Amino acid sequence: MTEKTATVAARIADELASCGVKLVASLPDNWLMDVIKTIERDDRFTHVPVNREESAIGLCSGAYMGAMGSAALMGASGFMTVIYAITKINYSYEIPLFLMLTLRGAPGDHHKHHVSNGLYLRPVLDAIDLPYQVIAEPDDIGLISRGYRHSRTFCRPFAVLFTRDLLRGPGAHGGHG
Repeated sequence: MTEKTATVAARIADELASCGVKLVASLPDNWLMDVIKTIERDDRFTHVPVNREESAIGLCSGAYMGAMGSAALMGASGFMTVIYAITKINYSYEIPLFLMLTLRGAPGDHHKHHVSNGLYLRPVLDAIDLPYQVIAEPDDIGLISRGYRHSRTFCRPFAVLFTRDLLRGPGAHGGHG
């Protein structure tokens, strides 16, 4: 974790805490590892690592029913696997869901096998009328609480999409992310 990515991860955690988020369900993603590690070590949160994206949707939906603030943290490709669960559970029963996703395949991503995510993530979000906000700069992190409140006001899912440059730093090339 670099100083910059640690600061970004801490600011994301602080923003989630300011919204009243207590439960964070996550799936591993290289871009998100600093955020996941930060949340995992933070006593303000209960972090639940899950092995399927549908589990994160179910946990966060159940948390809402129990009056607990929550967020689901996953990669773009993982999100693409839960469209039915979201449209069936969250839309049908008006259960808010706050999603934090990676904006894979967009400029700054150095891995061509993520190009399909770059081509389809936003069109899929638009197709199911799921509002989203791109978080590209540290100054954008404050928009997380705005999106979270929007999901609660309208009892609908809302997603924030984190760019690679925000989470990993511009120009960083190490590993798979």
